[in-house]
Amino acid sequence: MQAFEVFDGELRVGGVPLRLLAERVGQTPFFAYDRQLVTRRVELARSALPEGVSLTYAVKANPMPALLAHLAGLVDGMDVASAGELKAALDAGCAPAQICFAGPGKRAQELTQAVAAGALLHVESAREVSVLSEVSARLGVPARVALRINPDFDMRSAGMRMGGGAQVFGVDLEQAPTVLRQIQAAGLHFEGFHVYAATQVLQADWLIQSWHHMADMLLKLTDELPGPVQAVNLGGGWGIPYFAADKPLELARFPDELGAVLARLRQAWPGVGMVQELGRFLVGPTGMYVTRVQDRKVSRGQTFLVVDGGMHHQLAATGNLGQIIRRPYPMAIAHRMGQAPAEPVTVAGPLCTPLDCLGTGVPLPPAEVGDLLVVFQSGAYGASASPQGFLSHPACIEVLV
Repeated sequence: MQAFEVFDGELRVGGVPLRLLAERVGQTPFFAYDRQLVTRRVELARSALPEGVSLTYAVKANPMPALLAHLAGLVDGMDVASAGELKAALDAGCAPAQICFAGPGKRAQELTQAVAAGALLHVESAREVSVLSEVSARLGVPARVALRINPDFDMRSAGMRMGGGAQVFGVDLEQAPTVLRQIQAAGLHFEGFHVYAATQVLQADWLIQSWHHMADMLLKLTDELPGPVQAVNLGGGWGIPYFAADKPLELARFPDELGAVLARLRQAWPGVGMVQELGRFLVGPTGMYVTRVQDRKVSRGQTFLVVDGGMHHQLAATGNLGQIIRRPYPMAIAHRMGQAPAEPVTVAGPLCTPLDCLGTGVPLPPAEVGDLLVVFQSGAYGASASPQGFLSHPACIEVLV
C-alpha cells in the first residue's frame, strides 16, 4: 500500500533517508510529502481521463502552500471552499479563471472576493443568487456561476455521501428550474453544472453508474438553461485504500465510460467540457506522518508504543474524523522495512485522552524508544483537518521533498 522508496531497509522521501530528513526538519512529529509521487499520481489520474475531461485539485484535501505551487503546474485548475483557500490557490499561481468556489453558506464577503478574482462560483442556494446579483451590480462584473445540483438518487456505496436525499449541499433537482430562472433574471454569467455525489469511493462500478445517472439528471434541465453549458463538473470521489482489506480503485474502464458520458452531453450541449475534481486520490498516498517513539510499556500483557504525535495532527488516522469501526492506517518502523512483525502493539499518542490512539493490534517489527514510526496514506486530510491547538502541543511541521 505504501509507495515510498526503500533502500537498505530504510524509508526514503524524495530520495532522502528518513532519519536524515528528520534531522533536517529538526523535530518530530512532521508530515513529509514526496513531490515525485505527487507528479506520478497526477499522471495516473490523467491516464484515466479521455480528451475533453479536465482535472482539477480539491484544495481542501491538503492546502500546504508548497504542495499547491507544485500542483498548479500539473492540474487544469483548483477547487476551493473558502476565501482562505481562494487566496492560497491564487498565491500558488493558479489562474483565477481556473478556480472553482464551492460549498454551502458562503459569506457575502467571500462571494465578493470570488467575483472580484474572476473565479467560477458553484451556486448552492437561491440566497447566493440574490447576493451575487448585488455584488455583480456593485462591481460591474457579472459573476461566473455554475449551479450545484443535489441529485435525485441515493449514494449508498461511498465512504461519505454528499448528495442524494436531504442535503446541505447544492440545490435539489426539483428546485433547479426555479433557481436557473433566478440566475437568468439576475444577469449572472451561467457556465454549467456541478454535481458532487460522494467521496472515498473504491468501487469503480459505482462511480461509472453515478456518472451516467448524473448525465441523465442534468439533461432533464436542457429546456431550463439560462445560457450555453460550457462545462459540467461531475465531482470526483475517487478513493484510496487505507486498510488491509481495501483494494485500489480500478481505473481501466474510466476513459471509455467518461468518454461515453461526455459524448451524450455533447449531443445536447455541443462543445461542453467535463471536469473531474480530485483531492485525496492525488495526494493521499504521497504523504507520511512521522513520529518518534517516546516510550515502550507493557500493561497487563498489552504492549504500548507511545509516540510524540497523534490526533492533534493526524485526527483521521485515529478514527476520530468519522470512522464507525476504527481500524489503523498502515504503519511502519522507518529503518526496519521488510522485517517481520514481532508482536501486535497499540500505538498511542501523548495526549491525555484515550481517543489519542493511532491503532490497536498493529503488527510492527521490534521498536524501541527513539525509533521513527510512520503512518502512511497521510497526504490528505491530515494537518489541516486536525485540532492542532488541543492540549497546546507544538504545531506540526509539513515538508515537501
